[in-house]
Amino acid sequence: MSDDTQQPIVVKRIKKGGGGHHGGAWKIAYADFVTAMMAFFLLMWLLGSTAQGDLEGIADHFQNPLKLAMAGGEGTGDSSSIIKGGGEDLSRKVGQVRRGDTPSTRAINVDAARARVKTPDEMRAEEALEAAKRRERARMIDLKGKLEAIIEANPSLRQFKEQILLDIISEGLRIQLVDAQNRPMFTSASANLRPYTRELLREIARALNDVDNRISMSGHTDSAQYAGGERGFSNWELSADRANAARRELVAGGLEPGKLVRVLGLADTAHLNPDDPLDPANRRISIVVLNKAAEEAMRAPGRQIEVEGAGAPGAREPDGGDAVVSDIFGAPLR
Repeated sequence: MSDDTQQPIVVKRIKKGGGGHHGGAWKIAYADFVTAMMAFFLLMWLLGSTAQGDLEGIADHFQNPLKLAMAGGEGTGDSSSIIKGGGEDLSRKVGQVRRGDTPSTRAINVDAARARVKTPDEMRAEEALEAAKRRERARMIDLKGKLEAIIEANPSLRQFKEQILLDIISEGLRIQLVDAQNRPMFTSASANLRPYTRELLREIARALNDVDNRISMSGHTDSAQYAGGERGFSNWELSADRANAARRELVAGGLEPGKLVRVLGLADTAHLNPDDPLDPANRRISIVVLNKAAEEAMRAPGRQIEVEGAGAPGAREPDGGDAVVSDIFGAPLR
């Protein structure tokens, strides 16, 4: 008999295999999700790029298509159907003819389509013009800041900064020197400049030479009248004399004479404070550094004198009027 202790010991090891194949169902679900998201964002983009009127037309069409069909309108499908839908035909191309168009309406439609399309040269010209306007406005803002710095740095001028008004208007940069109750820019009822007004105008002259723009000047008075009324020396003459006195001081301060293109007296026709015609602030000198558009408009035939002020409307001097106006561009304005 064999010894049991000599029998071999057999050890069974069970190897566990890897997980089974899970299939590709998740890929299909993921692809469906991505497709749905793409469709959602495409819908959002279409809604965002569609005009509000088109959206309302589409909504009305689905809410009550029969009503729109009976009421008429130009909608998608106009080119192939005589029944009008709502809104603009989104599928229509330039020059496409709709059924029912007459030759005259076809020509109008084609001309309108061409009018909406700008050539590359026209677009570049418009972009260049807008860029020039932005640069010019930036120069006006820089000049405004420079003048404010000059006034602030000069102790003798700083005390008058409340009487020096600087703002950007449609014509350009406007500089207004206004009277105060106890501190006028001129001696009473005359065109004689105060010493501090001379100093201020000379500082302004040096700053204005740094820009190429032309300059317009106007004189203004309050509504206090002379004893003789407008038959003799009046606010018209006074305002014009003061504007010319300020012009002479600017030139004496170094301003190039060729920069001045217009000097006029407006009397009491454009108050700074229209609620109080006797307010001392209405007595002022207005200096406008003109932008190119205002300068070109001033050169044009039949030009109109714009009255700068607190919302004052534009005014043209009437034939035979007594306004004293100097215009360097051409024939004198009456």
